[in-house]
Amino acid sequence: MRKTLLASALLVALSTSSFAAGPSVNGAEISQARIDAVVKMMQDQGQGQTADPKMADMVKDQLITAEVLRQEAVKKGLDKTPDFKAEMENMQAMALANRVIKDFQKANPVTDDQIKAEYDKLVASVPETKQYHARHILVKTEAEAKAIIESLRKGKAFETLAKEKSLDPGSKQNGGDLDWQEPGTFVAPFAEALAKLSKGQVTATPVKTEYGWHVIKLDGIRTQRNVPSLDEAKPQLAQRLMGARVEKFVGDLKAQAKIQQ
Repeated sequence: MRKTLLASALLVALSTSSFAAGPSVNGAEISQARIDAVVKMMQDQGQGQTADPKMADMVKDQLITAEVLRQEAVKKGLDKTPDFKAEMENMQAMALANRVIKDFQKANPVTDDQIKAEYDKLVASVPETKQYHARHILVKTEAEAKAIIESLRKGKAFETLAKEKSLDPGSKQNGGDLDWQEPGTFVAPFAEALAKLSKGQVTATPVKTEYGWHVIKLDGIRTQRNVPSLDEAKPQLAQRLMGARVEKFVGDLKAQAKIQQ
């Protein structure tokens, strides 16, 4: 990929007019402007840092090599062949097409307000999901779970019992806290029992799953849309908005043109 980009950059440089003097091959000068053009193109492709002297030296060497080969091609008359002329016409057309698109993008920047409006539409299009903030105490037997429910009825704190009794190492030290979760993250019997609770309630009877017997408490319910933050979504939204603008710009130009196929 890197070689392809460099080759493309060299071809553009070969068609760039000379300005400031640079190295020469058999009297044919390679301007500094041509070297700078290739360096900039490579930097735009993420292949180097700004003002990297090693890159400039590499580009200069590549352009010298290209000039030696160009002169040899001219000697052989390869620049007069129809396929070469067609290739150069295509390259010129693509280079100018890229330039007019960049000019359009510069004249029609995407604003923060437009990105925010697009983000609001994105958020509105994502359905809300219900999440539960639950706690549980996991034990081996139904009898143990019933004893815990009885202790809760007598006023013992759920968090304390979880730390003392629960077999779930991931939550017991946090008082059985399972944090906010969507129902689908729980096994079916657990999720079904949780859905029947109101905020602050504890299951009246133990709940059996493949892991053992649970006593479940519901700390809260909320609805939430699973979307990235505005800052996280901003680059992609800006790209989407600009892409749509460029597509319309090109489409309008094609609609106005007399195209025969």
